[in-house]
Amino acid sequence: MTPEEDSRKTLPWALIGAGPTGLSAARNLSRRGISFVGFEIHSDVGGLWDIDSRKSTMYESAHLISSKTTTAYDEFPMRDEVADFPSHREMNTYFKDYADTFDLRRNYRFGTEVIAAEPENPDVVDSVWKVTIRTEEGEEETGRYAGVIVANGILSEPSIPEFEGQDEFEGEILHTASYKKADIFRGKRVLIVGCGNSGCDIAVDAVHFAESIEMSLRSGYWFFPKYIFGRPSDTLNEGRALPAYLKTRIDGKVIKFLTGDPARLGFPVPEGRIYETHPVMNTQVLYHAGHGDLHVRKNIRRFTKAGVEFVDGSTGDYDMVMLATGYKLHYPFIDPQHLNWKGNSPDLYLNIFTPKHRNVFVLGMVEATGLGWQGRYNQADLVAEFIDAGEHAPAGADEMWRRVQGPKPDLFAGYNYRQLDRLPFYVNKDAYRAQIHEHLKIFESTGD
Repeated sequence: MTPEEDSRKTLPWALIGAGPTGLSAARNLSRRGISFVGFEIHSDVGGLWDIDSRKSTMYESAHLISSKTTTAYDEFPMRDEVADFPSHREMNTYFKDYADTFDLRRNYRFGTEVIAAEPENPDVVDSVWKVTIRTEEGEEETGRYAGVIVANGILSEPSIPEFEGQDEFEGEILHTASYKKADIFRGKRVLIVGCGNSGCDIAVDAVHFAESIEMSLRSGYWFFPKYIFGRPSDTLNEGRALPAYLKTRIDGKVIKFLTGDPARLGFPVPEGRIYETHPVMNTQVLYHAGHGDLHVRKNIRRFTKAGVEFVDGSTGDYDMVMLATGYKLHYPFIDPQHLNWKGNSPDLYLNIFTPKHRNVFVLGMVEATGLGWQGRYNQADLVAEFIDAGEHAPAGADEMWRRVQGPKPDLFAGYNYRQLDRLPFYVNKDAYRAQIHEHLKIFESTGD
C-alpha cells in the first residue's frame, strides 16, 4: 500500500449539499459505515425546498409537478395525509422528517460554504482532496478528504440570456429565481419569457394581479394534466415501460384528446414526439389563454425603451419582464477540468463518474420525466457501493472504473430528446434506472 493510499483510508469523504440529493448520499454512506463530513450553506436540510434558505429559488405557490407516489424515496413514502402534489412546505417537512428518521444531520456542518476543492496531486486519479470552507462568521479552514461528492443541486444558478437593447428598457427585468409572491405583478403589464413549468406556474399566478400577461415563446411544449381519470397522471402506467414508438403514439393521442391543440391558442407546435421535450405539467395556462387572460407572443428580437420588439415585427409595452429561462449548472468551488467539463455540462459516465478522478462524483446532475428522488437515491447507492468496494471488494471497484473510461451506455431508450443543448444531462428514466441497477450488479458478482 502506498503512503497516499494509506493516508486516504483514514480520511472522511466530503459531501457538498444537504438537499434531497445530498440526503440520499448521506443515507447511503451512513448505512455502509463510510465516514464523511457534509457541508451545507443553509442552517438545515432541505435545499431549495426550504424557502427560507438564501439559496432557495422556491416561490409561495410552488408544488411538485410529479405526484408524491412517483417522487418519494422508496424506503420513505410520504404520509397519507400529504396531498398528491405537495406544496414546497410539505416537501420541506418531508426532507426534515427523512433526516430525523435516519439521523442524517449528525455528519453535517451547517451554515458552511465550500469555496474550493482541489486534489493534492492532480496527476493521481485517487489523490487526497483539499476542501476549503467558509463559516457564517467568515472564517476559512482547509481539510483533507478521501474524495469529494458534489450534491449541491442544479436549480440554484439562473440562466440569464442577454438581449439587444435590454439596457434601454425602463421597466424591471427579473428572473424566476427571485420570484416569491404574485403581488409583485399588481397593476403591471407583464411579459414572461419562457414556458417551462415555473414559467407557466408564475403566469397562472400573475393573471390574478397583473393588468396584462403575455408570454414570449421560441418553441413549443406538450402540456400534461396532473390528473387523468381522477388519478395523478404520472401513476397510470408506472412500472410498465413501453417501447418509445408505442408509448409516444398512445400517450400522444391521449394528451391531444384531453388538452386539444395548444396551437389554436397561439402556442408554438412542439418539435418531435411527446416526451422528447420536457413536458409542462400545467393545463391551467391553456385555460387562461382560452379565456383571454394571457396571450402568446413570438420570440424576442430586441428590447426597446418601453418594451419589446418580437421576431415577427410586432411590439409590446411592458412594466416588467420575467425571465423563466431556467438554470445552469454551478459548481464554482471546483475547477471544471476536474469534472471533465465539455460544452454546457460535465461529461460524466452515468452523469455521475468523471474519468479523470476515481474519487470525485456528481450526484443529482440528471433530469428525466418521472425519475423522482429515488432516482437520485439510486445514484448515491451506486457511488456508495463503489467507495465501499474500493476497500472491501477491489475487483468490483476496478471493473466499475474500467467501465467509467467508456464507452457510455444508452440512456435514451429510443427517444430523440430535443433540449440536449440546454439540458445535456437529460435521460430516459427507465433506461437510466436499468443502467444503474445493471452497474450495481457488478458489486454483487465480484464481492468477496
